[in-house]
Formats: sequence, structure tokens, C-alpha cells
Amino acid sequence: MKELTRKMVDAVGDAFNANDIDEVMQYFAPNAIFDHAVGTEEHGVRFQGADVIRGVFSGLFEKVDNVHWETLACGIVANKAYCEYRRTAKHKDGTTEEYLSVDILTFKDGMIVHKDTYYKQRNA
Repeated sequence: MKELTRKMVDAVGDAFNANDIDEVMQYFAPNAIFDHAVGTEEHGVRFQGADVIRGVFSGLFEKVDNVHWETLACGIVANKAYCEYRRTAKHKDGTTEEYLSVDILTFKDGMIVHKDTYYKQRNA
């Protein structure tokens, strides 16, 4: 079993900040789960499988000129990384978006098997 390190977590963050879907997806297991912050279920909307998750993040990268996650804090306990972020995005229409978020990343054998996301819902 591959030990989870801060270097591994930072590499995932760097891939997301590069807005490079191929780079991002190399960290997700084929059967990974992504639980989005919003949705009708208690866990939000669940996306299952690397191909489905690729579509979700590809859609995000296509909607923005740039999206960036600044790591505010990160803790590792066993196979989980608890990461606090400030997310900023510049949309193609020129608008910007900023909010705080938390990801709980569960790893197995060096791959993300579950990405659980929480964030602040901002009102206009």
C-alpha cells in the first residue's frame, strides 16, 4: 500500500490548477466517486467512474478562462487528505467567482477513490 503524503496531495492540486484534464485524471482510480457539494441526496450529486468524472471536470475547464484552488490548509490522517481551499474562477464572459471549499480526498494505492467536496454557497 502506497503511503499518502502531502507531496501527492499537492500534485493533485497542481494538476487541477493547470486546468489540464489529462493531468487531473491520472490521479483518479477507474472506479472513483466524486460527491459534489450540491444535489438532492445527502451526499450531493454523485458521479461514479473515471470517465464520468472526466466529463464533469472537462465541463468546468471549458466554461472558464481559468480556475484556481489556493490551499489554505491540508491535513492527512491515514488514507484521507482534508484540504481547505480558496477557489477563484474567471469565466469566459469576464465574471469572476470566489468561495471557500473543503475536499476530503480518500486514496487507495496512490489513487483517489473518493473526492467529497463542500463549499460556501454565496448569494449575489
